[in-house]
Amino acid sequence: MNVKLFDSELKVMEVLWEQGPRPAKDIVDVLLGRIGWNKNTTYTVIKKCMEKGAIERSEPGFLCTPLVTRDEVAQSETEQLIDKMFGGSSELFFSSFLKNQGISEEDALRLARMIEEAK
Repeated sequence: MNVKLFDSELKVMEVLWEQGPRPAKDIVDVLLGRIGWNKNTTYTVIKKCMEKGAIERSEPGFLCTPLVTRDEVAQSETEQLIDKMFGGSSELFFSSFLKNQGISEEDALRLARMIEEAK
């Protein structure tokens, strides 16, 4: 699934990924406590997530169910970043990451194992 979510939409999705399907009023309560959003802001962002196909609404109680997983969104965001900034080249992405971040010997061994498993 190729869904582009903005930071505000990710905040709503985080609640659903952590807690599972929830009535919108519960999401309002969580986000009020976490970041101070009011009811109208939260409902507006929920509506945007619904329009993008990330959330399904059902009754009773305006139950919000996530239609995308955290992994699906992370994969989509990563692919979009690599396409946009590195011309679709994973090699250029990793090269840039390693040059700028560096990694420990332990992380390098773990990455080598992951690469082998992915082959």
